[in-house]
Amino acid sequence: MSDTGKGNPARDYGGDAAARQAEWFRYYSEKRIAHQWLQVRLLQGLPVKTVLEVGPGLGLVSAMLDHAGYRVTTLDRLPAQYHNARIAHIEADLAAVAAERLAGFDAILCCETLEHFAWAEVDRLLAKFRKAAPGYLVLSVPYMGAQLDLRLSLNCRRARRALSLKLFRGLRRFRPDADPLGHKWEVGYRGTGLSAWEAKLAAAGFRPRRREFTGQTRSVFHVCQPDSDERTA
Repeated sequence: MSDTGKGNPARDYGGDAAARQAEWFRYYSEKRIAHQWLQVRLLQGLPVKTVLEVGPGLGLVSAMLDHAGYRVTTLDRLPAQYHNARIAHIEADLAAVAAERLAGFDAILCCETLEHFAWAEVDRLLAKFRKAAPGYLVLSVPYMGAQLDLRLSLNCRRARRALSLKLFRGLRRFRPDADPLGHKWEVGYRGTGLSAWEAKLAAAGFRPRRREFTGQTRSVFHVCQPDSDERTA
């Protein structure tokens, strides 16, 4: 499932190359590039050759995965918005697709996608990933826990600064986006804290082996493995 506004575009651009290019530059902003890069970087050193990318958007991560030497398949409810003969595409809704269609990959990459489903429904989607039995599951979701991000860059011609401060989100509940395709929850609010999110991963049968945070894009990443070598039927 693709995002809207804050995330990957949900529109099918078809042959409208100008509109697609404009959206590409809007979405893949400087602050998001580190987030896109981290999605690929987390696979480094893992015994992974084949990757299923869920929610590829306009395909920047798909392209990076391909360039890094992975065999990539993408899955989205829309037709592929990035065309590369080496990248297969499954046009299907994650909520409806059978777990068998997600099987057979060394890793499933699902970033900035699950927050578009109801918090209670995410358990079923994680169980579906577990049934598909990937070697690794790489996830990211928005993180709005208490944090301070400060950046300063100076040279003889230019000064740049960026400040992001998030506090007290855990005291109130997340207000879902008005857009039906928008965010239904974010980690860090009351009832959807980091411990609750990681409890969902554990309940689905995944063992997080690495956790990372991005700064300005404010997401939390987990690299997970099935909690045992036993694969579900």
